Amino acid sequence: MPTTVDLLIRNARPVTCVDDDCAVSPASYIAIAEGRIAAIGPTASLPSTLTAHEEIDAEGALLTPGLIDCHTHLVYAGDRAREFEMRLKGASYEEIAKAGGGILSTVRHTREANAADLMAQSARRLKGLIQHGVTTVEIKSGYGLSLKAELKCLQVARSLGQTHPIDVRTTLLAAHALPPEFAGRPDDYIDHVVEHIVPEAARLQLADAVDAFCENIAFTPAQTRRVFEAARAHELPVKLHAEQLSNQGGAALAAEFDALSADHLEHLDEAGVFAMARAGTVAVLLPGAYYFLRDTHLPPVALLRDYGVPIAISTDCNPGTSPTTHLPLMMNMACTLFRLTPAEALLGVTRHAARALGLSASKGTVEPGKQADLCLWDADHPAELSYAIGASPLRARIHRGSVTNQ
Repeated sequence: MPTTVDLLIRNARPVTCVDDDCAVSPASYIAIAEGRIAAIGPTASLPSTLTAHEEIDAEGALLTPGLIDCHTHLVYAGDRAREFEMRLKGASYEEIAKAGGGILSTVRHTREANAADLMAQSARRLKGLIQHGVTTVEIKSGYGLSLKAELKCLQVARSLGQTHPIDVRTTLLAAHALPPEFAGRPDDYIDHVVEHIVPEAARLQLADAVDAFCENIAFTPAQTRRVFEAARAHELPVKLHAEQLSNQGGAALAAEFDALSADHLEHLDEAGVFAMARAGTVAVLLPGAYYFLRDTHLPPVALLRDYGVPIAISTDCNPGTSPTTHLPLMMNMACTLFRLTPAEALLGVTRHAARALGLSASKGTVEPGKQADLCLWDADHPAELSYAIGASPLRARIHRGSVTNQ
């Protein structure tokens, strides 16, 4: 019986990311209908009865899942280039933060920006991600630190997903830093977060998850626990900025709450790795921040491998410690700085990144039934995607079955 699909891709060489070594399949066809992969198979066995409204001859290009950036702070106003200069002169991350810079300087600019200006500034960064093959992005709040401003940031993030060809997952990060009006009163601010910000974000359905910054310059494990309990009460999954600057036991705490992911992890210990493995929590590594801060304390990649913890890679796009929208460059950095293999890096921005967002059922691999988010690359081998410094050999980006690079 004749079958007509929306899009038919011929002569692609799929890297399905189903297997851990990211093997390349022979020349294949991919049939797409209603935004999902309907069928995939060798080009030589393409059914003669299969027709399509649109066809692409991939001419042997590599085909991978669309890239997933699972940790960004993309919605903010202003920049922090001056702090970059300060850091080069010797100021530490903690010194800048304690001097009123860091996150709080971005909070000031973000609070002052209206939604339209915030949308325009953030859209420029989002387009950078899209141009490098990203089809799904997580966007955190955390630069508002008040009920009104946090909701504004989440609403802008939702709007970006409605106006651009990309899926946006939003994460409430109200427990990112202590706002100036709560100076010296962190417990009072956590009261505000759990009693007002989390409930309102949940009521308005503006957040897909809740995050916190558990660190010696941010919030304690006890305060983080309260945020997680509020998230659980509102049936929101959690994620955590953990063990970036010190070991606070945050990863184990996150695992206790079955967190989707624990992120950064430079100071993660074996107990934390074990807890993450037991809970199925993904380790999200952020080589851009490691590079930008000139860190020297490597995350325990060997332990993560030994315990079978999935490793995801992300840009951590933010104004202070990782001002980048180049996810393929982060793949290169993950290999050169953290010694991941190119296959691990590719899985880190596809299959494992999907899991870090709770999206494994619909994204992250090239399989029938999955959402048709795909990338075609002018490359002979998947390792090329991690190999070239700053390159992005993207030929075509397909989001929900529609071809769009912009």
